[in-house]
Amino acid sequence: MEISAEQLELVNDRIRALEKANSFYGQRLAEAGIHEVHSPEDFQKLPFSEKKDLREAYPLGLMTAPEDQIVRIHSSSGTTGKPVIIPYTKKDVDDWATMFARCYEMAGVTKKDRVQITPGYGLWTAGIGFQAGCEKLGAMAIPMGPGNTDKQIEMMIAMESTVLCATSSYALLLAEEIEKRGLEDKVRLKKGIIGSERWSDKMRNKIRAILGIELYDIYGLTEVYGPGIGVSCREEEGMHYWDDYIYLEIIDPKTGKNLPDGEWGEIVITTLKKEGAPLIRYRTHDISRILPEPCRCGSRYPRIDIIQARTDDMMKIHGVNVFPAQIEEIIALFDELSSEYQIRISHLEGRDTMRLYVEALSGKSDFSELSQRVAEKVKSKIGFTPIVKVVEEGVLPRSTKKTKRVIDERYE
Repeated sequence: MEISAEQLELVNDRIRALEKANSFYGQRLAEAGIHEVHSPEDFQKLPFSEKKDLREAYPLGLMTAPEDQIVRIHSSSGTTGKPVIIPYTKKDVDDWATMFARCYEMAGVTKKDRVQITPGYGLWTAGIGFQAGCEKLGAMAIPMGPGNTDKQIEMMIAMESTVLCATSSYALLLAEEIEKRGLEDKVRLKKGIIGSERWSDKMRNKIRAILGIELYDIYGLTEVYGPGIGVSCREEEGMHYWDDYIYLEIIDPKTGKNLPDGEWGEIVITTLKKEGAPLIRYRTHDISRILPEPCRCGSRYPRIDIIQARTDDMMKIHGVNVFPAQIEEIIALFDELSSEYQIRISHLEGRDTMRLYVEALSGKSDFSELSQRVAEKVKSKIGFTPIVKVVEEGVLPRSTKKTKRVIDERYE
């Protein structure tokens, strides 16, 4: 989807701000001799930015607006290195709330809804983003935060919550607990707005079946406001994103070249109006594609497909590139299995070994035969044979945040 003249004008405004602040990107533009862009071809000559650039700017090297205009910071977790500190101006905060309110509206949420917010608060962008958008829309926010499942269910029933905001992992945990306690008839949920991690169709179907709710995928990342820059609609055919606030490209992750609409590649985002820490051509590592056809829901906002994987999720085992999404596709072929799995990779006696733990649905007893069939399917689909262990449903860990599904013990 080609960048428009209006979007180019907004990009040039951000370029001027970055040069004035002498940020890492302003310096990069100066080195490249680029001060303005006037065409899609010019835009594609702009250098990329990446997470390592943002980490190197720690703590406040990304701050592009004057400090007296910064009203808040958010941060990435920093689990894989220095955290990324993102400054926000008052306008950034207001713009984010506006985008998030659009997400709720796209999901059919109204002022009459009661929205139970379970993602975390604090430096993480999730909880406060869900709350700000809810309040901007005018619905009732129930700011629970993560964990304390007993209290979550108690409040859900007492408050007659109609919308659940959660990671897919926590939505599954809550659904399983509600089913286990036989409380399905007491819960009044109608919709789930789910984000922060990719989730399989099998997981989605289980949550939907237990809770009887409509499910919507919400998209975002800390570096680009947070969740709320895109969301799926009732048609469940990709996610709409707000092209008046962000410009989105799909590139070949190896060559960096733009791909035609409809082809899978890496999402690259440019913020068009962000003041505190604008980003130009930011490589997200998320894999998706642009869906060029108009959506049947009637929205004018463009769409990308549901996130399929991350380029940094790839595991290399016996020289074979493996993505968690491939394992999920194999699990989906077995009616006897639940959606949950865990991969452990270790290096034993000079070779890599992958152990795949999967859950059998209740009532399935011949685990050894099922293990063998799963291992054979992985061999035929991916090219090597893992050690497969089938366990009873509910044995694998559930999470109130994101579930860690791949544990690579080779580097521990």
